Amino acid sequence: MSVSSSPVVRRLLWVVPVTAVVLSLAVVALLVRQLNVDPLPPLASAPATASAEQVERGAYLARVGNCAACHTARGGAPYAGGHAIHTPFGPVYAGNLTPDPTHGLGAWSADAFWRAMHHGQSRDGRLLNPVFPYENFTLISREDSDALYAFLQSLPPVAQPNQPHGLRFPYNTQAALAVWRELYFEPASFKPDPTRPADWNQGAYLVRGLGHCAACHSPRDALGGIRQASALSGGLMPAQGWYAPSLQARSEAGVAQWSAQQVVELLKTGVLHGVDGGVSVMGPMADVVFQSTQHLSDDDLHAMAVYLQSLPPREPVAVPAPRASAAQLALGEQVYQRHCVDCHGSNGQGAAFAYPALAGNRAVTQASHVNPVQAILSGGFAPATAGNPQPYGMPPYRTLLTDLEIAAVASFIRQSWGNQAGAVTVLNVQRVR
Repeated sequence: MSVSSSPVVRRLLWVVPVTAVVLSLAVVALLVRQLNVDPLPPLASAPATASAEQVERGAYLARVGNCAACHTARGGAPYAGGHAIHTPFGPVYAGNLTPDPTHGLGAWSADAFWRAMHHGQSRDGRLLNPVFPYENFTLISREDSDALYAFLQSLPPVAQPNQPHGLRFPYNTQAALAVWRELYFEPASFKPDPTRPADWNQGAYLVRGLGHCAACHSPRDALGGIRQASALSGGLMPAQGWYAPSLQARSEAGVAQWSAQQVVELLKTGVLHGVDGGVSVMGPMADVVFQSTQHLSDDDLHAMAVYLQSLPPREPVAVPAPRASAAQLALGEQVYQRHCVDCHGSNGQGAAFAYPALAGNRAVTQASHVNPVQAILSGGFAPATAGNPQPYGMPPYRTLLTDLEIAAVASFIRQSWGNQAGAVTVLNVQRVR
């Protein structure tokens, strides 16, 4: 009897193509369902007339959403797109938001813009890539969407073509997006909690909506979807290579133990003295403060603080921290004495109003080793703000220190002066590098 005449093989030869057809039909059904949210919005022959107040409100909302961070390429015109956002699935290039009629939003109506913000679909009905965080933007009100549209229409048009995404197959297909959206996205509206005060609701609207804090501060699964049950509990940001710490854990970036005014000060200036040995934002958060939160009103910052302080506490599961060897700690101390002691002190105490303490510093002692290693590799500055116009910075040691030395000094600061975080290995450094 030949193999092909086996009953099992014959059954498989029949089942496999039928299964493929069924799956294909299911994906097509999902795609049709996703593409038929509502009738396509009309084009606009000319931007709708907007008041100066509406444009001003839209400019403010663009600051809240930090839109320029993604939609402005380095050295490029503001909001003209072209900035590459590197994802595990390939690069995504932010689009042109200026009112250029060919490459930007010049041919878009306010309805079409609302469709993108609320439904995550382009003017022509195409499903948008969720790197554009419409999971969060879906919560903004139509009034705020129209104000943001009015601001973008007021910008000088820039005739800069949009660059095609570099996503790999199948992530570059509309069918894949339809499946992803079926798993992770449902258009929604913000509904105030009547049991909460007005400032809490305003803070929730900003943090969960345009502020899109969960886009960074949440773990994601293999398909890039936010694990909603763990939203705001911290997550690795593949595009930036930093870890966005948990906003719920006191051991990471939780602020329930701070006063609301201290939260406002950190978001306004990027630094906070006299708390936890001194706090200074670095990496992607420095950009958020520089381009976004320092420009927000004190009332909105206070509202965000109230909401963030109300998050239910959730500490990461404790795991035994691996200890560094005596040899690794000895090498780490040598590197520290050569390069770090002048700023951070012989006992990791830092320098008042200049360099943060390392002893007891949550950025040093959190379970993830990524940010201390990134700080050593890349250095960085706190953002220049009105309240801290000339921040002190840290030089990069990427080319000066070997992976062995970086692992050693990172382990030394994580296991000295009472710090009890895990040791860092050479492999850990190589992965961050």
